[in-house]
Amino acid sequence: MRKMNKLSGSRYSAQLREVSRSASKAPGARSHEHQLEQAIGHEVRTLRKKHGMTVTELAATAELSPGMLSKIENGLTSPSLSTLQALGNALNVSVMALMRRHEQRHEATFVPAGQGLHIKRRGTRSGHDYQLLGHAVSNRVGVEPYHITLDKKSEVYPSFQHEGTEFIHVISGRMVYRHGLDTFDMMPGDSLFFDAQAPHGPEELLDTPIKFLCIIAYESAEDNND
Repeated sequence: MRKMNKLSGSRYSAQLREVSRSASKAPGARSHEHQLEQAIGHEVRTLRKKHGMTVTELAATAELSPGMLSKIENGLTSPSLSTLQALGNALNVSVMALMRRHEQRHEATFVPAGQGLHIKRRGTRSGHDYQLLGHAVSNRVGVEPYHITLDKKSEVYPSFQHEGTEFIHVISGRMVYRHGLDTFDMMPGDSLFFDAQAPHGPEELLDTPIKFLCIIAYESAEDNND
């Protein structure tokens, strides 16, 4: 069985103390504490099922009652540090791993109309206007959404190739878009989802200006270094 890391235990204790202090000061603090309880419960249930254990089996291994384990999994109680240590040992994970979901940052990026970050990509030299609408790398997957504009002066470039998966959705205009050996006559409302390693890009600009959303997803560098 894995022993609880002392630093992990102290971090958890500090977090519980902070929650307790907040509970006496802020009306919404109880909801924050409940979020921690739910996050722990969700992680315990997920790991239990991953190991193919029943509630009774995990409870017996962790020396808890099935009723107490059920309350923990449903976020109905705040487990003590010793209880979390017992669960961590039974599931072969650290105490902090049981709070992983609570510690994850959940971010959002708001970009007002027309204020996306203009960046340079290979298509920029061909008159393709790229506005980056956000960027995120989480769980070893990078995601980049773009708003792309093509006008009558833009050059066709059906030879883009890069790692990952791409999704495009036409907002206005009309174009013939190539992917590998296939071509698609795309109009407003049309979408295309494809492997970006094959040559792709606009082959004919039939009705400009053409505006479309492009979302690229790819493995992050962190994953490639494993």
